[in-house]
Amino acid sequence: MNHHIQQQGHAGHHMHDHESAKIRQHENHFVLALSATLHCLIGCGLGEVLGMVIGTWLGWDNTSTMILAITLGFVLGFAFGIIPLLRAGYSVKAAFRQVLVAEGLSIAVMETVEVLVQVNTPGVMDAHLHEWTFWKGMLLGLAAGFVAAFPVNYLFIKKGFRHRH
Repeated sequence: MNHHIQQQGHAGHHMHDHESAKIRQHENHFVLALSATLHCLIGCGLGEVLGMVIGTWLGWDNTSTMILAITLGFVLGFAFGIIPLLRAGYSVKAAFRQVLVAEGLSIAVMETVEVLVQVNTPGVMDAHLHEWTFWKGMLLGLAAGFVAAFPVNYLFIKKGFRHRH
Protein backbone atom coordinates (compact mmCIF):
# COMPACT_ATOMS: atom_id res chain seq x y z
CA MET A 1 0.00 0.00 0.00
CA ASN A 2 2.81 2.35 0.90
CA HIS A 3 4.38 1.65 -2.52
CA HIS A 4 1.03 2.54 -4.19
CA ILE A 5 0.91 5.88 -2.31
CA GLN A 6 4.48 6.61 -3.38
CA GLN A 7 3.58 5.92 -7.03
CA GLN A 8 0.56 8.22 -6.81
CA GLY A 9 2.71 10.92 -5.25
CA HIS A 10 5.34 10.44 -7.95
CA ALA A 11 2.69 10.57 -10.72
CA GLY A 12 1.18 13.67 -9.15
CA HIS A 13 4.61 15.27 -9.03
CA HIS A 14 5.08 14.59 -12.76
CA MET A 15 1.64 16.05 -13.52
CA HIS A 16 2.52 19.14 -11.50
CA ASP A 17 5.86 19.43 -13.37
CA HIS A 18 4.01 19.08 -16.69
CA GLU A 19 1.49 21.78 -15.73
CA SER A 20 4.30 24.05 -14.54
CA ALA A 21 6.16 23.52 -17.82
CA LYS A 22 3.01 24.40 -19.78
CA ILE A 23 2.57 27.58 -17.73
CA ARG A 24 6.23 28.53 -18.24
CA GLN A 25 5.90 27.88 -21.98
CA HIS A 26 2.76 30.04 -22.13
CA GLU A 27 4.54 32.81 -20.20
CA ASN A 28 7.53 32.53 -22.56
CA HIS A 29 5.24 32.76 -25.60
CA PHE A 30 3.48 35.74 -24.01
CA VAL A 31 6.76 37.57 -23.34
CA LEU A 32 8.08 36.83 -26.84
CA ALA A 33 4.80 38.00 -28.40
CA LEU A 34 4.87 41.15 -26.29
CA SER A 35 8.46 41.82 -27.37
CA ALA A 36 7.69 41.13 -31.04
CA THR A 37 4.60 43.36 -30.97
CA LEU A 38 6.52 46.21 -29.31
CA HIS A 39 9.24 45.73 -31.93
CA CYS A 40 6.62 45.96 -34.68
CA LEU A 41 4.99 48.96 -33.01
CA ILE A 42 8.26 50.88 -32.97
CA GLY A 43 8.98 50.32 -36.66
CA CYS A 44 5.41 50.65 -37.89
CA GLY A 45 4.66 53.49 -35.49
CA LEU A 46 7.68 55.54 -36.49
CA GLY A 47 6.86 55.07 -40.16
CA GLU A 48 3.20 55.86 -39.63
CA VAL A 49 3.87 58.99 -37.59
CA LEU A 50 6.63 60.14 -39.96
CA GLY A 51 4.34 59.69 -42.97
CA MET A 52 1.47 61.53 -41.31
CA VAL A 53 3.76 64.36 -40.21
CA ILE A 54 5.37 64.72 -43.65
CA GLY A 55 2.06 64.54 -45.53
CA THR A 56 0.35 66.96 -43.17
CA TRP A 57 3.31 69.34 -43.17
CA LEU A 58 3.38 69.36 -46.98
CA GLY A 59 -0.37 69.99 -47.08
CA TRP A 60 -1.14 66.76 -48.95
CA ASP A 61 -4.67 65.42 -49.13
CA ASN A 62 -5.68 62.68 -46.70
CA THR A 63 -5.39 59.84 -49.21
CA SER A 64 -1.83 60.74 -50.26
CA THR A 65 -0.81 61.25 -46.63
CA MET A 66 -2.24 57.88 -45.59
CA ILE A 67 -0.51 56.11 -48.50
CA LEU A 68 2.81 57.66 -47.45
CA ALA A 69 2.19 56.77 -43.79
CA ILE A 70 1.30 53.16 -44.59
CA THR A 71 4.25 52.78 -46.95
CA LEU A 72 6.70 54.17 -44.40
CA GLY A 73 5.10 52.01 -41.70
CA PHE A 74 5.77 48.88 -43.77
CA VAL A 75 9.28 50.00 -44.76
CA LEU A 76 10.38 50.85 -41.23
CA GLY A 77 8.58 47.81 -39.79
CA PHE A 78 10.52 45.57 -42.17
CA ALA A 79 13.77 47.49 -41.58
CA PHE A 80 13.44 47.08 -37.81
CA GLY A 81 12.97 43.35 -38.38
CA ILE A 82 15.75 42.90 -40.93
CA ILE A 83 18.54 44.85 -39.24
CA PRO A 84 18.99 42.49 -36.25
CA LEU A 85 19.01 39.50 -38.62
CA LEU A 86 21.68 41.09 -40.82
CA ARG A 87 23.76 41.73 -37.69
CA ALA A 88 23.28 38.06 -36.77
CA GLY A 89 24.79 36.99 -40.11
CA TYR A 90 21.72 36.43 -42.30
CA SER A 91 22.02 37.37 -45.98
CA VAL A 92 19.76 40.21 -47.15
CA LYS A 93 17.60 37.71 -49.06
CA ALA A 94 17.31 35.32 -46.09
CA ALA A 95 16.62 38.20 -43.65
CA PHE A 96 13.94 39.64 -45.93
CA ARG A 97 12.29 36.25 -46.37
CA GLN A 98 12.34 35.62 -42.61
CA VAL A 99 10.79 39.01 -41.81
CA LEU A 100 8.21 38.63 -44.59
CA VAL A 101 7.07 35.29 -43.17
CA ALA A 102 7.47 36.05 -39.48
CA GLU A 103 6.37 39.67 -39.33
CA GLY A 104 4.50 40.44 -42.55
CA LEU A 105 1.03 39.57 -41.26
CA SER A 106 1.68 41.32 -37.95
CA ILE A 107 2.74 44.50 -39.77
CA ALA A 108 -0.26 44.30 -42.11
CA VAL A 109 -2.69 43.85 -39.20
CA MET A 110 -1.10 46.66 -37.21
CA GLU A 111 -1.10 49.09 -40.15
CA THR A 112 -4.67 48.25 -41.13
CA VAL A 113 -6.06 48.76 -37.64
CA GLU A 114 -4.04 51.96 -37.10
CA VAL A 115 -5.41 53.47 -40.28
CA LEU A 116 -9.00 52.38 -39.58
CA VAL A 117 -8.88 53.93 -36.10
CA GLN A 118 -7.33 57.16 -37.35
CA VAL A 119 -9.78 57.53 -40.22
CA ASN A 120 -12.75 56.79 -37.95
CA THR A 121 -11.71 58.98 -35.01
CA PRO A 122 -13.67 62.21 -35.36
CA GLY A 123 -11.57 65.18 -36.44
CA VAL A 124 -8.25 63.36 -36.87
CA MET A 125 -8.17 63.50 -40.65
CA ASP A 126 -8.85 67.26 -40.62
CA ALA A 127 -6.49 68.09 -37.74
CA HIS A 128 -3.14 69.82 -38.08
CA LEU A 129 0.18 68.83 -36.51
CA HIS A 130 -0.14 71.39 -33.71
CA GLU A 131 -3.58 70.16 -32.67
CA TRP A 132 -4.17 67.62 -29.89
CA THR A 133 -6.77 65.83 -32.04
CA PHE A 134 -4.07 64.86 -34.56
CA TRP A 135 -1.84 63.34 -31.87
CA LYS A 136 -4.80 61.75 -30.06
CA GLY A 137 -5.70 59.97 -33.30
CA MET A 138 -2.13 58.81 -33.78
CA LEU A 139 -1.93 57.46 -30.21
CA LEU A 140 -5.32 55.74 -30.45
CA GLY A 141 -4.33 54.17 -33.78
CA LEU A 142 -1.00 52.92 -32.44
CA ALA A 143 -2.62 51.47 -29.31
CA ALA A 144 -5.32 49.73 -31.35
CA GLY A 145 -2.71 48.41 -33.80
CA PHE A 146 -0.72 46.95 -30.90
CA VAL A 147 -3.81 45.24 -29.45
CA ALA A 148 -4.72 43.81 -32.87
CA ALA A 149 -1.19 42.59 -33.74
CA PHE A 150 -0.44 40.95 -30.38
CA PRO A 151 -2.61 37.84 -30.92
CA VAL A 152 -1.08 37.41 -34.40
CA ASN A 153 2.41 37.43 -32.90
CA TYR A 154 1.38 35.15 -30.05
CA LEU A 155 -0.10 32.60 -32.44
CA PHE A 156 2.93 32.74 -34.75
CA ILE A 157 5.31 32.24 -31.82
CA LYS A 158 3.20 29.43 -30.35
CA LYS A 159 3.14 27.66 -33.74
CA GLY A 160 6.87 28.23 -34.32
CA PHE A 161 6.51 30.53 -37.34
CA ARG A 162 8.43 33.44 -35.84
CA HIS A 163 12.10 33.78 -35.21
CA ARG A 164 13.11 34.40 -31.62
CA HIS A 165 14.23 37.92 -30.75
